[in-house]
Amino acid sequence: MAKLTGAAIMARALKDQGVEYMFGIVGVPVEPIANEVQKVGIKFYGCRNEQTATYAAGAVGYLTGRPGAALVVSGPGVVHGLAGLSNAKENCWPMVLIGGASPVKQNAMGAFQEERQVLIATPFCKFAHAVELPERIPFYVEMAVRTSIYGRPGACYLDMPDDIILGEAEEDAVQFPTRCAEPPRMAAPEEYIQQALDLLESAQRPLVIVGKGMAWSRAEDEVRAFIERTQLPFLASPMGKGVVDDNHPLSVGAARSLALQEADVIVLMGARLNWMLHFGSVPRFNKNVRIVQLDISPESISQNLPTEVALVGDGKAIVGQMNKALEDRQWFYPKEAPWHSAIAEKSSANAKQVQTMIEDDSAPSNYFRAFRDISPWIPDDAIIISEGAKTMDIGRTQMPNKYARQRLDAGTYGAMGLGMGFVLAAAAVHPDRPIVSVSGDSAIGFSGMEMETVCRFKMPVKIIVLNNGGIGSGVEALPDNPLEALPAHLTVAARYDKMMEAFGGKGFFVTDPKDLKAALDAAMAFDGPALVNVQLHHAAGKKPQQFNWYT
Repeated sequence: MAKLTGAAIMARALKDQGVEYMFGIVGVPVEPIANEVQKVGIKFYGCRNEQTATYAAGAVGYLTGRPGAALVVSGPGVVHGLAGLSNAKENCWPMVLIGGASPVKQNAMGAFQEERQVLIATPFCKFAHAVELPERIPFYVEMAVRTSIYGRPGACYLDMPDDIILGEAEEDAVQFPTRCAEPPRMAAPEEYIQQALDLLESAQRPLVIVGKGMAWSRAEDEVRAFIERTQLPFLASPMGKGVVDDNHPLSVGAARSLALQEADVIVLMGARLNWMLHFGSVPRFNKNVRIVQLDISPESISQNLPTEVALVGDGKAIVGQMNKALEDRQWFYPKEAPWHSAIAEKSSANAKQVQTMIEDDSAPSNYFRAFRDISPWIPDDAIIISEGAKTMDIGRTQMPNKYARQRLDAGTYGAMGLGMGFVLAAAAVHPDRPIVSVSGDSAIGFSGMEMETVCRFKMPVKIIVLNNGGIGSGVEALPDNPLEALPAHLTVAARYDKMMEAFGGKGFFVTDPKDLKAALDAAMAFDGPALVNVQLHHAAGKKPQQFNWYT
C-alpha cells in the first residue's frame, strides 16, 4: 500500500480546497511542502521576506474570494508572518498561514526555533491549530479554508511540526474532504428592507457609504443599480473605490467632509465606523444622523453609533433585495434637491483649492503635479497599489478607480511595507492586466528587496516611487553628521531606480516634472518590471485639512 508524506498530503489538501497561490520562504522544515505544492499545480512564489509573503496571501484572498496561502519557517519565520495575519484580520481578508514547527518529540526541550506559535498566532486568527498526525492534515485544511471565507473573512493558521511534514500515512487511511462550498449568501428579513427604504425616503440629506465589504461580496452590479435607481449621493471607502465608478456624477469623494458632516441618514454598505470614518463622531458627523447598516457580522452592528435599521448578511444578496423592493416604489431622490447642489459646490471649491499645485511645474515636483501625469497614464483595467502616508492619502483623491477590487492599499490596519506583497498578489492573480504601484520612498524601503522577486518571476509591473526623502517630509540636504538628522529624514534623492536595474528591470529617475510623462510612457512600453523614481520637493504636502487632528 502506498504511503504519503505529510508534505504531500498538505499539498493535495490545499489543492482540493481551491487554494491556487502560495507565497513564502523555504527552509527547515517547510521546504518539502513547497516542493509538493508545485507538483500538484499550486503556484509558489518565493519571496525575500515573510511579511511580504503573508501580505500577498491576504491580498490574493480579497482578489479571488479563495484564501491565498503563505508558507514560513518556524520561530522567527512565524513571528515575521504575524504582520500579514494581523493585516488580513483587520481588513477582513481570507488567508491561511502554514508555519513550520520544531518536532513534536522535542517539545519543551529547547528545540531549534521552538516557539509557542499557535498561541502567538491566535489573536490574529479566526482559527489556529497544530496538526498532530499526518492523516489529520486534510481535516484541518478544509476547516481553515472554510473558516477563512465564511462569515466575516479572516486569517487562519496551521502549525506543521517537522515530524508531521516528514511523517507518513497509509494513503487509504487519509480522508480528503470535498471542496468546501462558496459561502452562503444570507439575506435580511423583508420587513427590515422596507424599514431601511422608509428611512431613506424620509431623509433630507441622505448618503450611501460603500465599503470594501461590497467589493468582497461581488456586489458591484447591485450597488450600481441601487445608486442609479435612487439617485443617492455615495462616498466610497479607500478599497470600496470602483464598486461604483469614482467618476460617477453622484460620487461625493471631492466633498467628503461636507457629506459626512451634514448627512442626516447614512446607509453603511459593507463599511465600518472605525477610525477611517472618524468613529461616526461629532464634528465629523451630524450629531442627529440616523444609520442603516449592512454588514455580514452581527457583532459590528451599532459599533460606535446606534444603528436604526440593521441588515445583517451578504452584501450582494441584501442590496439585491433592496433593488427588488424598489420596484414597488415610485421614490427616488430628486436631482434638484439642495443637497445635490451643496455637494457639487463644495466639490468645485475643493478642486480649485488644489488646482494651483496641479499646474505647478516647479522642480522638484509636488504630489499633485506628479499625479497630473500619473493618473491619466494608468489604464482603466489596472490594479492600483498605493502605500505611504501622503502618497496614499493624496493618491486616493487623485487616482480614480472604475471597477471593483482594483485598488489595494493600507486599508483598515494602516500597515506600511505591504505594497510589494500586494504587487506580487496582483501580478499572480491578474498576469494579463496592468499592475501599477505608487509608493512613497519610506514605504518602498520596507520591502524593496522584492524588486528581485518581480524580476525573477518576470512580472511586468510598473512601480512609481514619489521620493521626498523622508517619512512624511524630508529635508533639502542631510547634515554632515547623520546623527544630527531628524529621525524622519532619509537619503535625499535615493536611487531606487538603480535597485530595479540591478535585478534586471528598467529604472527611470525624474527630477523635473516636465520629464515625467515621457518616463511613464517608456516604463509602460518596457516588457518587464520598471520603476520610475520621481524626486519631490522635500516639503511637498496635502491641502489644508479642516479637521486635521481627527483625520
